[in-house]
Formats: sequence, C-alpha cells, structure tokens
Amino acid sequence: MNKRLYLIALSLLLSSLSVTAQEPLSRSGTLGVNRSAVEILNRLDQLEKEIRQLRGDMEVINHDLSGIKRRQRELYLDIDRRLSALELGSVHSGSVTDKAIDNQPVDAEQTLAPAAQPTMTDAGALVVPPQPPTREEKDAYRSAFNLLKEGRYERSIRAFSSFLIGYPKSSYADNAQYWLGEANYVSRKYPAAVKEFGKVISAFPNSSKTPDAMLKLGFTHYELKQWDKARETLTAVVQKYPQSTAAKLAQTRLKRMQDEGR
Repeated sequence: MNKRLYLIALSLLLSSLSVTAQEPLSRSGTLGVNRSAVEILNRLDQLEKEIRQLRGDMEVINHDLSGIKRRQRELYLDIDRRLSALELGSVHSGSVTDKAIDNQPVDAEQTLAPAAQPTMTDAGALVVPPQPPTREEKDAYRSAFNLLKEGRYERSIRAFSSFLIGYPKSSYADNAQYWLGEANYVSRKYPAAVKEFGKVISAFPNSSKTPDAMLKLGFTHYELKQWDKARETLTAVVQKYPQSTAAKLAQTRLKRMQDEGR
C-alpha cells in the first residue's frame, strides 16, 4: 500500500514538472512547483498516518472477532454437553455419563453399581462384563474432556486419541470417541470429524451417544456442502430416534436446508 502511494505521489510530481517545463522557467514558477511538491508530500504523510491508524483499528477488530468466535465455540460446546446430559441421563450398561464424571472429584471411586460377575449364555459361552474404570482411566478421560471444555482443541484431540489407544475397551470409550469427533468439528476439521463421528456409529451402535453422533455427522456433511449425505444422515436420525432431542435438531436443520434450496 505504501509503495502504491509513493508511485501516485511521484506521478503527480512528474505531471507538475511536465506542465511547468512547457513554460519559461521563472522564479515564481519554480516556487510554485516546489510548493506543489511539498503539498503532495504532506498529503502522502497524512495518508500514511491514516493507513497506520486503519491498520491499528483492523488489528483490534480482528482480535475482538477472534475472541467472539472462541466464546461462541465454547458456548456451543457447553450447550451441546448439557443437552446431551439432560436427554440421555445415563449411558449403556457399565458406562457413565459425562455429567456424572463432571460432578465427581478426580479421585472418587465409581459406586453406581457393584461389579458384575461373568455369566454364561444359553450356548455355554462365557460373557465377561466390562470392568469398572481405574483411577488412571478416569483421570485420562477427565483431562481430555477438560481440555475440550477449555477450548484447547488441538490438545484435546491428541488427549482423546491417546485415551482411545490406551483404553480401547473402556466404559468411557464411546463418549471419548464422540468428543473426539466434536473437537474436530469445532476446530473446523470436517473430514476428520466425519471419520470420528462415523466410528461412534459403527463401533458403538447401542451407545446413547450414537444419536448425537449421527446428528453431528449430518451437520458436518452440511458444512462440507455434501447436501445429499447431510440430508440422508439427518433424515436417518429423525426416523431412528424420533423422540430424541437429536431428532428435533435434525428436523430443524432439514427445514433450513429446504428453505435454502439444498
């Protein structure tokens, strides 16, 4: 921008010199040229000051906008978590809700139910129920979840990924997988979010997180402008979980798509 202004000033100066060159040079003519040059340079200095001021204002605006976007994402995440907790209340046998985990001290022992014993099926197969989570397991999950709540999305992605590698059979695995997808979604890493939400649906079909994962999968396809996939997934949420909050949100998005002509 500064280079362009200098070029404009130089052009104006040369034009002034060209005009005066066509007339006999005199002392008054020389002074007129000098005054014009000074005026141009003064105007250039003023323009530079205004540009610096505008740049400063833009930096402040960009900083404020970044803060607003960050707070919006944190609010969205908090609302999503609260809606899930209110609707679901509890997860499948042997698992624990995010709300329950949030309300427990880190070193609290799980006391929701006594440890289940192995049982035999009618075919004679031994069924070993999932074991209660260890303290280290709960700490790892809580740490990853807190990073997500704090808006430290990159670190939460790494933490949830490490948790799922270290505790693939955990009773928190379905929740961790869902929040891994959520962390990618709020980070606008939509292809990764599609992959992670898809894992919730395929690996934990009976999880109480599955309706929400399907909803967010539809939202993610929408963000990717994959309209057919978004419509198909959101319609599946409505059909499969008609009484759920996820279904209501899916209907709202489907209506929006219809209004947009998607």
